Amino acid sequence: MMKGFSQVAALAALIAPSQAALRFACGTVTIQRLDPVVEPGNIGSAHLHQVVGGNAFNASMNGDIGNQGTCTTCTFSEDFSNYWTAVLFFKHTNGSYKRVKIMENDALPAGVNGGMTIYYTQQDFNSNGKQKITAFKPGFRMTVGSPTQGKDGLVKHKGLRFTCLTNGKSTRFPEVDDFPKTPCKSGLMTEHHFPACWDGKNLDSPDHQSHMYDTQPTGFAAGGACPSSHPVRMPQLAYETLWDTAEFANMWPKDGSNPFIFSYGDQEGHAYGTHADYMFGWKGDSLQKAMDSSCMFNACEGGKPLKSQSVAEMNKCQAKQLVKENIDGWLPALPGQQMAKRDSKRKY
Repeated sequence: MMKGFSQVAALAALIAPSQAALRFACGTVTIQRLDPVVEPGNIGSAHLHQVVGGNAFNASMNGDIGNQGTCTTCTFSEDFSNYWTAVLFFKHTNGSYKRVKIMENDALPAGVNGGMTIYYTQQDFNSNGKQKITAFKPGFRMTVGSPTQGKDGLVKHKGLRFTCLTNGKSTRFPEVDDFPKTPCKSGLMTEHHFPACWDGKNLDSPDHQSHMYDTQPTGFAAGGACPSSHPVRMPQLAYETLWDTAEFANMWPKDGSNPFIFSYGDQEGHAYGTHADYMFGWKGDSLQKAMDSSCMFNACEGGKPLKSQSVAEMNKCQAKQLVKENIDGWLPALPGQQMAKRDSKRKY
């Protein structure tokens, strides 16, 4: 079970300076149907994504992403990586859909435009386990979870969880493996923890996951030793996305059925297909410097050792909109689903 932020900070302060952990905000850079990892080149991917990070985000992305783009929505101005997840929608009893907006974490600066919380930690929140942490390399990418996985996928990926924000945005437990069964007073948080053991050779793999291996029992917990097949310990990457579901509290179906659905269209009323994508894009050796340091959270800002920027600068950054479609207001279908239904009727 994940500790609250205040508990984490207090515990970290008591430990010798061998730890390094980044926790920072990245505002929305775009919301559109693009996926340069799973569907490279497709202008109009299968489902809608909530994307943060560098403004070079595009249908196809190759090379050193840290040298592409002109700005980033992240606190650290050297981080041009892209981080993205499926978008959450509310499904009305009349069959229409409305996009659920995201909101910034209250442990981070106020005013971030649709912020996502990004973490790079070492073995856990409190110690690097005296291991060398090797930063991701230019060209590196990976995914966690899959829109086609069932509940057994969440048994395997214990870092894919949901938290009903019952006591404000700082609620951090209990963590569950599916949508909450009742309205959440302050919103819903989705959590995506990526594996941290690398094979040391491949920047990607056909399934975008096999080059990595997970040894963590759950969330922000100490991972076991990396296996010989994946011997390189990399940062523990995690996303927290806070969805502002409170808008829909009074629209909850009277039969008690779950009204939320992710943009990939799981019509079973479950969230087992939750997933996230990552494309590394830190400039130069900036991330390695951070992992080699003893800074924690906002103490890493202001050149100690990472350069940082204001919320206003973060919010000005946007990626080019390549897929022209309406994603706001009440929609008759999930974005991309009308086209999918049409194409399914074609004869080839």
